[in-house]
Amino acid sequence: MDQDLPELPAILGGKPLCPNGPPGWPYPDPAIQEALAEAYRAGRWGRYHGEKIEELQARLGTLHGRGIVELCSSGTAAVELALRGLKAGAGDEVILAGYDFKGNFQNVLIVGAVPVLVDVHPGNWNLDAARMDAALGPKTRGILVSHLHGGVAPMPAITAFAEAHALWVLEDAAQMPGARVYGRRAGTWGHVGVLSFGGSKLLCAGRGGALLTDDEAVSARIRIHVRRGSHAYPLSELQAAVLLPQLGALDAANARRSERVAWLGRRLASQSGLRLFENPPSDSKPGYYKVGFQYDPACFEGLPREAFSEAMRVEGVALDPGLRGLHRVHAPSRYRKADELLNASEADRRVLTLHHPVLLGTEAEMESFPAALAKIRAHAGRIRERMKC
Repeated sequence: MDQDLPELPAILGGKPLCPNGPPGWPYPDPAIQEALAEAYRAGRWGRYHGEKIEELQARLGTLHGRGIVELCSSGTAAVELALRGLKAGAGDEVILAGYDFKGNFQNVLIVGAVPVLVDVHPGNWNLDAARMDAALGPKTRGILVSHLHGGVAPMPAITAFAEAHALWVLEDAAQMPGARVYGRRAGTWGHVGVLSFGGSKLLCAGRGGALLTDDEAVSARIRIHVRRGSHAYPLSELQAAVLLPQLGALDAANARRSERVAWLGRRLASQSGLRLFENPPSDSKPGYYKVGFQYDPACFEGLPREAFSEAMRVEGVALDPGLRGLHRVHAPSRYRKADELLNASEADRRVLTLHHPVLLGTEAEMESFPAALAKIRAHAGRIRERMKC
């Protein structure tokens, strides 16, 4: 029967390429295990604040060339605190890409400001600096910009625009810790940069975040907001302890992930329908928390993106739909849009992302991606009929 044929996709009854599913995260790491054990032996694991917090702040500051590092409970909290430190408030307007993390949009609302959505570049679906002129208004105060899915935002153009119009820049580098963006570390272009240490992130502590700045006034406003007897948004000593060994290995891990993405690009070059995000030529070395692809259903017999993703998942490959376009999930009364957001609408429909653990995995795990893609392409019509889509 056809379910015994090895080339049949698992969603049609064939054998999955990765029967145990995609690799988990975080990977087992003896250095992290020892950091936990040492924190227990030394009795530091329950402290509010200690030497590991101070060491993490110092090392993050050195890595990024920033004089002030504020640690907090999450990347989302870091964005909110940065907005408060930058004095974003009621009636202000903040420029965002139309395709971005929903939490950034919500943080702008939380401080009382209004998001102004700008379209994204068609090559990598990150903020298109050429479109920001249309977003300007008398209430514009700043720009909140993310680097998403291996795409880098054009920070030289963004910061030049901000300087010309007396705006601040908040750079969200949650998906790209340690990456190079136009020659600088991600998170160092803006007045404030933020990092995330969430459970799925490249630097993982379950939760946690950091703010990077040289502006003492911004830092002072943040400290005033968080200090309420104790820190209201804390990162723990135990979290700092497990982040330190990961920080030491970050550059090597990023280089390995970049090599694997380049390998994927070469393997997919002869195929249509799934294209890596493209960055303009520059001295950037992106980070890859998620590897972004532009999906074309016409190359898979009209198979919708969600069905394609499900078929890859059943093969054991962690390929998922991307974020939602911010204008697709929020009422028009909550934001202003600078243009029709046509590219952001395309991103909403067509982004697929590969989760990063496979990039540090075995060669067999990497080979599963193009192999699963070939199986699904060959049977896309049958999959579409089976899933009634």
